[in-house]
Amino acid sequence: MERDMYQQVSKPKYECLLFDVDDTLYPLSSGISKEVTKNITEYMITKLGIDQTKVPEMCVQLYKDYGTTMAGLRAIGYDFDYDDYHSFVHGRLPYEMLKPDPVLKSLLHSLPIRKVIFSNANEAHVAMVLSRLGLEDCFEDVICFESLNPTHNSREEENDNTVSELPKTPVVCKPFQEAFEKAFQMANINPEKTLFFDDSIRNLQTAKNIGVHTVWVGSSHRTNGVDYALESIHNVKGALPELWEAVVKSEVPYSGKAAIETYVRA
Repeated sequence: MERDMYQQVSKPKYECLLFDVDDTLYPLSSGISKEVTKNITEYMITKLGIDQTKVPEMCVQLYKDYGTTMAGLRAIGYDFDYDDYHSFVHGRLPYEMLKPDPVLKSLLHSLPIRKVIFSNANEAHVAMVLSRLGLEDCFEDVICFESLNPTHNSREEENDNTVSELPKTPVVCKPFQEAFEKAFQMANINPEKTLFFDDSIRNLQTAKNIGVHTVWVGSSHRTNGVDYALESIHNVKGALPELWEAVVKSEVPYSGKAAIETYVRA
């Protein structure tokens, strides 16, 4: 019988590990996030002419409503060059605050599963962060701002990123489901076979709603939309040892001898 001819080899639970970058691959305590906020605030005041007394609250609210301040600014009517914005906000960051992370590099290299970056940030910023951390050779693909927004859409061409009754934004970004669906299609990712690491609970909840397994980085407490919680990305092996146990997703012919499991990179 066919069942006697083959022995089923267990299939790995995950085919892809999806990683956010900022405050995920390095800790919030690095200070980079604070510098980003400072640059966004300065951009809103000096480049867009927004009253500086309104900027702090406005910045927080737009981030809360749209996932990024940039997406929120476009939603409420501000138009600006994306490259200029990224150059101002990320291009002036003190990247020397980030140090090489050989521990994380070793962990990532030891994982026998495909690894992909999924960030709202621009390509140059992602590349600089990975370089500073020494992780530039740890990922097979990078999905970033330019991947999701290849053209500068006008508000008339805006995407259907409706948030309650708020104005729509033409920017495609997390936490909107459209961003995840577009990223999965571009990188050929099966959401049900994916484990997603992010520091944003909203991003994780969107991912969870479409079948992705989720890891909240920067917190030790699970909540709705979270399968695992890690205080630090360095804790991944202790919390998820099964990631190192991926085996080939196929069947091994049975010849009367004990079947041999063939290990490959999934």
